[in-house]
Amino acid sequence: MKILIAVDSFKGSISSTLASSAISEGIKEVYPKAEILTVPLADGGEGTVEALVRAVGGQLYRKEVVGPLGKKIEAVYGMTQDGATAIIEVASACGLPLLTEKEQNPLLTTTYGVGELLIDAMERGCRKFIIGLGGSSTNDAGVGMLQALGFKFLDANGKEVGFGGKVLAEITHIKTTEKHPLLEQCFFQVACDVQNYLYGKDGAAYVFGPQKGATQEMVEELDKGLRNLAEVVRKDLGIDIHKVKGAGAAGGLGAAFSGFLHSEMRSGINLILDLIDLESKLQNVDLVITGEGKLDGQTSMVKAPSGVAHMAARRNTPVIALAGTVKQDDFSVNKDGMTACFSIINRPMELQEAMDLDTAYQNLRFTTCQILQLIKAIKK
Repeated sequence: MKILIAVDSFKGSISSTLASSAISEGIKEVYPKAEILTVPLADGGEGTVEALVRAVGGQLYRKEVVGPLGKKIEAVYGMTQDGATAIIEVASACGLPLLTEKEQNPLLTTTYGVGELLIDAMERGCRKFIIGLGGSSTNDAGVGMLQALGFKFLDANGKEVGFGGKVLAEITHIKTTEKHPLLEQCFFQVACDVQNYLYGKDGAAYVFGPQKGATQEMVEELDKGLRNLAEVVRKDLGIDIHKVKGAGAAGGLGAAFSGFLHSEMRSGINLILDLIDLESKLQNVDLVITGEGKLDGQTSMVKAPSGVAHMAARRNTPVIALAGTVKQDDFSVNKDGMTACFSIINRPMELQEAMDLDTAYQNLRFTTCQILQLIKAIKK
């Protein structure tokens, strides 16, 4: 039997790599001679760099950059084996987990470190970029990143503005003449699964600001700043960064990538599956096992297991999904190519215990083993 394992991380619990190892153990208990192909998976959010670097045989690089509050931190990004493509999670340089709850303040946080990662990768020879936008602590519309790349954002006195979402309202003019010269040679693909515009009630500040520590007053201030920036960009550059679907992602980083770096905005999972060439890996596979922390109505739209199931369904390959939680409300993944799904929780337990690494590992192993036992019995 040939089995492909393609699981996302169980967020806050177990990585894609360890989850795959647990599933492999469960398979081997039933089919010791099974041919197992493992493809670490991600959808553009947390864990994307690690998963893709392992999947394509690339390498990790570490770079000291300006963190979200201006202090130096060490960020990590990946590069494909041929050195042509960089894989960057913006959260590595400006992510919410880099801050304590008291430190969270999108009026102050900056994406400057993201720009420094881009420069480091460009100067190592990368000209193609895969960008994961999830998990930022910022609402500066990517201005910090663009500042690092040489773009100038000036106030009414002709002085460069500082960092954070609070400075957006001060911007009156943008200069692009000193942007990094290698940018013209680069192509950016952005993994983005949100459709929010830059500002307004459905924009970056109102929808995502409170998750990043913004009060209602701060949300209103941030939204005014985003509106002002969009107006200045229209005036100076002739670009409407507001109405791009996904412009509001990562506190407006989507707008910066699409408007200033002319990036291609793509579904995260589709972008990832293309990069790891999952289509070719599905050849002659008897069973696919996928999964993530929670399967629900959202899974059928944008999440990793759904992308895997869609691709496998074209080959009539059965797909089993494993998850910590399986929500029945609006559940439609069976219609989208998923053969069956199972929760790995085997008894009543507190959330903290269920998400414990060792518990998750053993539950994945045991559940896989039991499913394969059933398959083996049916095949007799």
